[in-house]
Amino acid sequence: MSGFKSPLAIVAGTLLTGMVQAADLSAVPSGTYTVDPTHAYIHIQYSHLGLSNPILAFDEFTVDMDLDVAEPTNTSVAVDIQTDSIITGSDIFNEHITGEKWFDASANPEIKFASKSVTANSDGTFELMGDLTIKGMTKPVALDVTINAAMDHPFKKTPVVGISAVGNVNRSEWGLGANAPYISDEVKLEIQAEMFKTE
Repeated sequence: MSGFKSPLAIVAGTLLTGMVQAADLSAVPSGTYTVDPTHAYIHIQYSHLGLSNPILAFDEFTVDMDLDVAEPTNTSVAVDIQTDSIITGSDIFNEHITGEKWFDASANPEIKFASKSVTANSDGTFELMGDLTIKGMTKPVALDVTINAAMDHPFKKTPVVGISAVGNVNRSEWGLGANAPYISDEVKLEIQAEMFKTE
């Protein structure tokens, strides 16, 4: 996946997370869905000295979903991110954060998430539990997931599902704890994705 996604575009995508009620999945079939590279965003946010809350994005990634419409809790999701595709807004900062002190992208070219379970919440949202692997270390994480909409895409005439996923992690668990607490250990993760059914 390629194409620059500015922080402003990413923030705009987060407006979808305000939708709480689950979408009706009956308009789409079960099966394998993959991300639309032109309408998908992954970003992280943290506190910098309490002065600002920077938003960093990843530009190259895949999201694949095996959707079970009849029983959504049987659905699985996998995310694969190219570590060196991070966008910070500064070439100098890009080099810094992909270097050995932080993501060490040359030795760890991928960040991976693989779901393990899905739990339905009473408000129509879901809790997605899975394993997040960064720098060769795998730790469990929980993501709050909202199904924004499910339909036949009005232009592409293909089944499409829109999802929002949000969670918080402590970066120190993956060996990324430098400069805490001045730079917050807690990091917000967010995924916005439109997923098309594969043929």
